[in-house]
Amino acid sequence: MIFLIFLILGLIMGSFLSASVWRLYKQTGLKSELKKNKENSIIKGRSICPNCKHELAPLDLIPVVSWVMLKGRCRYCHNKIGWQEPLVELASGLAFSFSYFYWPYKFNSEGKILFAFWLVILSLFIILILFDLRWRILPNKIVAVLTAVVAAQVLVKLIFYSGGANTLVNAFWGVVFISGLFYLLYRLSNGRWIGGGDVKLGVALGLLVGGPAEAILVVFGASLLGTVISVPLMALNKLKRTSMIAFGPLLITATTVCYFFGSDIINWYKNLVLIGH
Repeated sequence: MIFLIFLILGLIMGSFLSASVWRLYKQTGLKSELKKNKENSIIKGRSICPNCKHELAPLDLIPVVSWVMLKGRCRYCHNKIGWQEPLVELASGLAFSFSYFYWPYKFNSEGKILFAFWLVILSLFIILILFDLRWRILPNKIVAVLTAVVAAQVLVKLIFYSGGANTLVNAFWGVVFISGLFYLLYRLSNGRWIGGGDVKLGVALGLLVGGPAEAILVVFGASLLGTVISVPLMALNKLKRTSMIAFGPLLITATTVCYFFGSDIINWYKNLVLIGH
């Protein structure tokens, strides 16, 4: 039942986040007109059909269900609605529910507070993934909010819960190993190998996973994912060797895996090395 509750919550959040991404993107070119333009406000804006611009009724906004019932078409102009929106909603629902199912902490007072932090972080992750996949952008505003939320989580753990100074030390080394490495690559390549947005994102990710081993696991995991995706696409001539791929989603995916299963993966590797010797 709780799994189902988080699935529904995730579906609703996915719908909201998908709409928010479009509004945030439109705001980038409307800074002078932003106060006058309610359509692009995250809070006051209303969802509209991208084709006929008709304001959507509540019945049109039921996550996934509305798209299925309308057979992927607008109720008013009957033009096709992209499959990306229901896919985002479904992915968000599954991400929320699986976060509960595989939560690595106990659901005591500390675990519940960390879980609340995680759901906020997960929502910001989804926004960044959508931005990077659609426009190859990691907006500074969202990255800054994410960094602030993760820093607040580290502070809560440091002050109120177990870990003490180790929490701060691990967070420091996480930032050094992820963001520091990316900054070095960015400077050496003048931005050809990695973008500045990834360097800034690395600060939040380093704070979140904490520790050099976890940070290395994130970088390795993201690089491995990039290889697994790129090689088949190059073999099919759908991607060139010089093509750029969105690295943000790979980093976020690797960070999520590390956050939930990092300790198990690191311990497995240590045992494997010990057995080998």
